Amino acid sequence: MAFTSIVVPAFNAEKTLADTLCSLQRQTCTDFEVLVVNDGSSDKTAAIAAGFCGDPRFHVIHQKNRGLAGARNTGIARAKGDLVAFCDADDMWEPEKLACHRCHLAASPTVGISYAGSALISEDGALTGQAQRPRLHNVDAGHIFKRNPVGNGSAAVIRRAVFDEIAFRPRSETERDWYFDETFRQSEDIECWLRIALTTSWAFEGIPGLLTRYRINSGGLSAATDRQLAAWERMVSKLSRISPKFFAEETVVARAYQLRYLNRRAISDLDRRRAVHLARAWLACARRPLWEEPLKSGATLAATALLAISGPKPLRKAMKLAARTTRPEAMS
Repeated sequence: MAFTSIVVPAFNAEKTLADTLCSLQRQTCTDFEVLVVNDGSSDKTAAIAAGFCGDPRFHVIHQKNRGLAGARNTGIARAKGDLVAFCDADDMWEPEKLACHRCHLAASPTVGISYAGSALISEDGALTGQAQRPRLHNVDAGHIFKRNPVGNGSAAVIRRAVFDEIAFRPRSETERDWYFDETFRQSEDIECWLRIALTTSWAFEGIPGLLTRYRINSGGLSAATDRQLAAWERMVSKLSRISPKFFAEETVVARAYQLRYLNRRAISDLDRRRAVHLARAWLACARRPLWEEPLKSGATLAATALLAISGPKPLRKAMKLAARTTRPEAMS
């Protein structure tokens, strides 16, 4: 099986980094390296990462802060593996995750990006009862643009050959190539996935299971939905030069899905004003999400209405009830 490099971008991650690295240490597949990229942290991140270096598979790279995309690019540049994976410093992997993806890629030579679903966890690491259950097969650029089946930055295991094919180097860069666009501080994942889909022949394909634990930070996004949407729009503007016809046909509906996603995050943060605003915005943009994904769209609108009419208290109770009734499976 191919050797794997797991890149862990870490910026001021002292609260969660140890749990992240322990989950990688517990992988049933043991032939890998972990590259922790300390992205200019000012807390105990560097010391916590160094504490794992008694395991010869673990290495720490220090750099001035370059953001998430910059930390990933540094990790890719230093990676020795034929496969490159990512686990953000506040997320965790299930023990069988790496083994499952390696088997998938070994059996599927045309697949360049392997991914799986994710269970959502709260800031304290408890399962919330929610999950990302993405489309697994027959994924094209349109699916990636509208729904980003990869889901989050800790879900994908990718062939190094894919990154070699999309590498570029801006004039201002003197040290290494870029794979993720470092001018993006949000939407850097979808920009990279969509660029791969539009410019290479590598396939995206998922495997069953919730193999990542993806942490949701309360208050982390809805306060910044304007910036998130602006980054998404800048991604569209940038990539439209690659495939004008694709974006002319797909952007309106994809924008509705993006607004619906931000609507759901505003609901999670119990931000009534933003949730109502975003619900109106995606409905005004396009109605196709209503019949393409009626259950998720209906649930989004119902939760928005509950939040708007009754305030955050009933919705908070419902979210806590969902978390209590979800059995917290131990990481082993």
